[in-house]
Amino acid sequence: MRSTTVVKVGLPLTVDPPDIPELARRAESLGVESLWIFEHLIWPVEFHHRYPYTDSGVPPVPSRVPTHDAWVLLASVAAVTSTVRLGSSVYILPLRDPLVTARAVATLDVVSGGRAILGAGVGWMAEEFEIEGIDFASRGRRTDEIVAVLRSLWHHEVTEYHGEHVDLPPVYFEPKPPQGAGLPIVFGGESPPALRRAARLGDGWIGMRHTPESARERVDRLTALRADAGRSDLPFEVTIGASWPLTADDLAAFREAGVDRVSVRPWGRGVSWQEGLDVLAPLLA
Repeated sequence: MRSTTVVKVGLPLTVDPPDIPELARRAESLGVESLWIFEHLIWPVEFHHRYPYTDSGVPPVPSRVPTHDAWVLLASVAAVTSTVRLGSSVYILPLRDPLVTARAVATLDVVSGGRAILGAGVGWMAEEFEIEGIDFASRGRRTDEIVAVLRSLWHHEVTEYHGEHVDLPPVYFEPKPPQGAGLPIVFGGESPPALRRAARLGDGWIGMRHTPESARERVDRLTALRADAGRSDLPFEVTIGASWPLTADDLAAFREAGVDRVSVRPWGRGVSWQEGLDVLAPLLA
C-alpha cells in the first residue's frame, strides 16, 4: 500500500559551477524540494587512514575532485531561486570556528529568505584535521559544543558559553537568521555514534545511499534512540541517497520506510544534467 504522503526529492549540485544557476532554476520549476552540496576543506595527496564506509577503505571520490565553499555556492543559488531549500551534505563542523560557521550559515538564511539547512558531520578524514592542526579524537565532543553555541547565537540576544573546547564571553550576534534557533541542523554519518548524535542533537539525519529496506533499519534505530533521548515529539527529517533510476513505487516504499527526503542524481556517465532533469520531471509531476 502506497503512502499518501509524498517524499521530497532533492538533488546534489554535482555539476560545473557555471551550470549551477540554470540547473537550480530548472530544478525548482520542476518541483525539486532541495539542492545540496558536499564539501571538504582539502584533500591529501596520500591517505594514511581508512575510509569507514567502504570495504576497501578507499574513499569513493578521487582526491582531485573539485570542491567548493558550500555557503558561497549556495548563496549564488539563493540569488536565482525562491523556494528550493539549500543544504550542505555535509559540512565538517569541528574543523571550523563556530563563530565563522554561525555567520556564514545565518547569512545564507538571510539572503535566501529562510531556506538554509546545515547538514553537519564530525568528519572522517583524519588527514584533514592533521593538516589543520586540530585534534581528530575530540571532534565529537567539539561538535556537541559547537551545536549548542550555534543555536544560542541564532536565537538569544546574548550568548555566553564556557566548555571544554569553546570558551565564549557574552557576545551579541545580529542579524538572527530568519529561521532562528529552528534553522535545521541535520547530521550525516552511518556509524553508531553518528546515529546517536543525530537522535540526541539533530533536527534530522542524512544517510548515504540506501534501499527502502536498509533505510527502514536506520529509521527504526533512530526512532528508538530519539525515544531514549526524550525527543520523540520534536520534528525530525530523514534524508537518504537513492540510486537512479527511481520510480513512483520506489518513492512510496521509501515513504513507508519512514524516509522524508530522497536525494538522487539522474545524470552522469553519458547523461547530461539537462537530460537527467528531463527524465526526472515526470516523477516529480
